[in-house]
Amino acid sequence: MKSIGIIVNTQKDDGIKYLSRVIKALSGRADIYLSDACDADFDGIQRLDLPQMAKKVDYMIVLGGDGTIIGAASVCARNKVPVMGINLGRIGFMTEVECDSISDAIDALLTGNYKTEQRMMMKAQIKRDNKALITCHALNDIVVSKSAGVKLVGIDLYADEELVNRYIADGIIIATPTGSTGYSISAGGPVVDPMMELYLATPVCAHMLSVRSAILPPYKDIRITLSKDYADNKALVSADGEVQCEICDCDEVIISRSQYSLELIKIGDQSFYDTLLKKLS
Repeated sequence: MKSIGIIVNTQKDDGIKYLSRVIKALSGRADIYLSDACDADFDGIQRLDLPQMAKKVDYMIVLGGDGTIIGAASVCARNKVPVMGINLGRIGFMTEVECDSISDAIDALLTGNYKTEQRMMMKAQIKRDNKALITCHALNDIVVSKSAGVKLVGIDLYADEELVNRYIADGIIIATPTGSTGYSISAGGPVVDPMMELYLATPVCAHMLSVRSAILPPYKDIRITLSKDYADNKALVSADGEVQCEICDCDEVIISRSQYSLELIKIGDQSFYDTLLKKLS
């Protein structure tokens, strides 16, 4: 039998009724593991933390919204565990299985009647004096945003060693195609087909008359530095919404293509564009 891990956003699953439905559909057909972040008790089901669970299972089922998948993406990608998302959120570009299709989706998963998509991820290194302070991986975006109390930041954006643009703004978003429908689109960035491979650089609230998103190739390193022209130029660096650290004008953020990618399980024939028209119209 296959081993299947389950992650559930209990804030979105009131009374864990959808989790119960998933477990019922899997019972006797797979070895089931449940994330220990859920305190629900089911007989015969072992609870593990996410890193342990990802090392043991063949598949991961995620109940929640896209944010729940993003929170598990790095661990699942590192362990090459395919992810099937069940949508308990509002939009659900990655959590494509709707609640009324849970049984059919699990049947398809267990019988191998599905397709997969490989989603590009990014690696970010925060460097000071040419030494890496932090290394992290992101499915959606890396964001450099002004620190509390700072009015604006000056940002220099490079592709390899070539200057792309200088921005005076609240920050800048470097998004993958998957992340183009997240924070980036709210900042005015374009929608990108998630099967493409590129970086999308979108400034946030730029204090400039003419500014556009820049599309950059994945084989070039993206480098972000803060301008020394601003006395109090400090910013926070976030990866998929999680703050990593604060930087100043002596630091740099280097973004490159991650050696990991997230494998998403696709059930049925609904395309990204079908979802786009349905969710964002």
